[in-house]
Amino acid sequence: MSDHASDRIDLAGLREVLDGPWAEVRNAHRKHLDERFLPVYGETGDQARERISRLITELPVELGIAAGFPTEYGGRADIGGSIVATEMLAQVDLSLMVKAGVQWGLFGGAVAALGTRRHHDAYLRDIVAGKILGCFAMTETGHGSDVQQLRTTCTYDPQTQTFDLHTPHEAARKDYIGNAARDGRMAVVFAQLIADGQHHGVHAWLVPIRDARGNPLPGVSIGDAGPKAGLLGVDNGRLSFDHVQVPRDMLLDRYGEVAEDGTYSSPIANDSRRFFTMLGTLVRGRVSVGGAAAAATKSALTIAVRYGDIRRQFGAPDAGGEVLLNDYLAHQRKLLPALATTYALHFAQAELVAALHAAQSGGEPADEHRQRELESRAAGLKAAQTWHATRTIQMCREACGGAGYLAENRLPSLKADTDVFTTFEGDNTVLLQLVAKGLLTGYRDEFGSLDGWGRASFVAEQVRAMVLERTAARSLIERLIGAVPGRDEEVAVTDRGWHLKIFEDRERHLLDGAVRRLRNGAATKKDRPFDIFNDVQDHVLTVAAAHIDRVTLEAFVAGIEAVADPAVQALLSRVCDLYALSVIEAHKGWFLEHGRFTPARAKAITGVLNGLLKELRPQLRTLVDGFAIPESWLHCAILREEPSRQQAMAAHDAAGDQQAVPA
Repeated sequence: MSDHASDRIDLAGLREVLDGPWAEVRNAHRKHLDERFLPVYGETGDQARERISRLITELPVELGIAAGFPTEYGGRADIGGSIVATEMLAQVDLSLMVKAGVQWGLFGGAVAALGTRRHHDAYLRDIVAGKILGCFAMTETGHGSDVQQLRTTCTYDPQTQTFDLHTPHEAARKDYIGNAARDGRMAVVFAQLIADGQHHGVHAWLVPIRDARGNPLPGVSIGDAGPKAGLLGVDNGRLSFDHVQVPRDMLLDRYGEVAEDGTYSSPIANDSRRFFTMLGTLVRGRVSVGGAAAAATKSALTIAVRYGDIRRQFGAPDAGGEVLLNDYLAHQRKLLPALATTYALHFAQAELVAALHAAQSGGEPADEHRQRELESRAAGLKAAQTWHATRTIQMCREACGGAGYLAENRLPSLKADTDVFTTFEGDNTVLLQLVAKGLLTGYRDEFGSLDGWGRASFVAEQVRAMVLERTAARSLIERLIGAVPGRDEEVAVTDRGWHLKIFEDRERHLLDGAVRRLRNGAATKKDRPFDIFNDVQDHVLTVAAAHIDRVTLEAFVAGIEAVADPAVQALLSRVCDLYALSVIEAHKGWFLEHGRFTPARAKAITGVLNGLLKELRPQLRTLVDGFAIPESWLHCAILREEPSRQQAMAAHDAAGDQQAVPA
C-alpha cells in the first residue's frame, strides 16, 4: 500500500465517470465472470482451445457481445453495449474475447450487416445462441490488407442456380481464420463475384464448411494455422475450396443480388463505392479491437502501479528503509505518462462508441459523410490504442523486473495475446493511410487502391475544412482556443486552450505540407501515380498520427467538461495536462524545428511535466483503481505474495537492528 493513501479522492465518482453509460454491462461482467473464466498458466494449445470452446457457451448473451443483435433474434439491439462487453472480456481472458469476437462480432456481425431478412430468420437466432459456430474468411495468404484484390472466385451458373466457390492457387487460401481449425461449422467467405461473364467485385457468402460430426464437407480443405505466440485458445485455421457448390440464396445480398438468370443488380452502381460501403458496415470489429487493447493496457498498468506501491528498492541516505519504486522519478516517468495516455484514449474510445451506437442503432446506415468520418476515426484510434498497448505492456513488464517475466504474474500473456492486435482487423500502417486519405481528399465518394492518389484533385479549401472538423464539443474547443493570446510565450504551458491550439496547428501544418508535396509530385510525375504517393508516404502517416493525437485530446477535454464531481474533474484535468505535455515533449524536435516555441519554453515544458509527475504521484493507485478491475481478474501472484514478503523482510531488518544494539 502506498505511503500516500491519505491523499486519495473518493473512488466512486471516478469509477462512475469511467464506466460511462454502459455501467450496467460492465457490472454484469464483473459479477458474472468469476475465476472459472480466467486464463490457466502453462496450459498447452490443445488444453487452451478445449477450455475456451467450453467457456464460450457459458458467457452471458443478453449483456455480452451478442447484445448488438436485434431483440427478435436474442440480442438487445445495443451496439455500444456489445463493444463494451468486448472490453470487459479482454480483461478476463483475451483468447475468450477473440473467440467471442469472431463468433458474434465478425461471423454473426457479417450475416447481420451484409445479409437480408431471409438470412437473419434462418441463421441469426442460432448464431446468437452459439448453436452455429462460425468464422470470418476474408484474409488470404497472398492478400491481407488489400481486400479488393482477393483471388478466391465465386462464379454463378444459371443452369444449376449455384455459385462455384474456388481457390485458384495457394496464395488465394483463406489464412489465419479464427474458429476455422476446430469449431467452425459455417464461414462467411469473401470472394470475387462473377456472373454473366462479368466481374462485380468482392462479395460475401454464407458457406457450410463442416458436417454435424465436425468433418470437412466435400471440396472444403481445412488446416491449422499452427502454433502462435499468444491467443492459444483461438483455433486459427486455413480454408481452401475446390469448386464447392454454394446455393444462390447463400449470397449475402444486401448490397449485391444475382437473379436466377445470372443478372446482377445492386443499389450501389460503382464497384469501389459498393465495396467500401460493405466494409463500412463491419467497422464495429475495428472499434472493438481498439477497445480490447485499451482494456488489456489498463490491466497491465494496474499490476505495475500496484506492484510499484509495495515493492521497495535501495535506500536513501536520510531514510529509515528502502524506497518504494513508485517514488522514483524514473519510475513515474514510465508509468504516469502511459497512464495519462490510457485515460485520454479511454475518453476517445467512449466518444467513438457513443457515436457508432447512435449511427447504427436506427437500423439504417448513417449518412455517407458521417459514415466515412466514423470509419476514419475507428481506423486511427485502433492504430493508436494497439500500438500504445504494445509499448505500455512491455514497459509494465520491465517495471516489474524479473517478476514481470513470470507467467503467473499475467504480464507475459497480456503482451503475447495483444501483440497481433497491431495487424489484426487491419494493419496499423495501412489504417493510418486510410486516415490520411480521408484528410487529404475530403472523404471523396469513390475510394480506389493506392494508385488513385495520383489522380486526386487536392483542393486547399476542402482540406482546411476537414482538419477543423470537430469530433467532440465543438463550441467548447473553439472557445478554449479562442481565449489563447496571440503570443504563445505569454501563455502558461498548462493552458488547455494552448494545448488544443498547438495540437491543431501541428496537424494543419503537416497536412498543408503533404498537400504541397503531392501537388509538386503530380506536376513532375503525373504518369507515375504510385511514385507520387510513395515519395510522401512517411509524411502522410505523420499527418494521420497528428490527427489522432488531436482527436484524442479533444475527446479528453470534452469528457472532463461533462464531469459533475469537482474533485474528479480536477484530477482528470491534471491527467489531461500530463497527456498533452507528454505528446508535446515527445515531438519537441518538430515544434522547435518549425519555430512553434523557443528552447526556453521547451525546457519549461519538461520542468512542468516533471512537476506534474510529483503532483500526481499520490493519486497513482487511485487512477488505476478507477478502472474497477476485480481483484481476481488481475490474476497476478506478486500482488498477493509481495506484501507478506515485504513484511518478512521488514521483520528481519528490525530483528537485525535489535541484535546490533549494545547490552
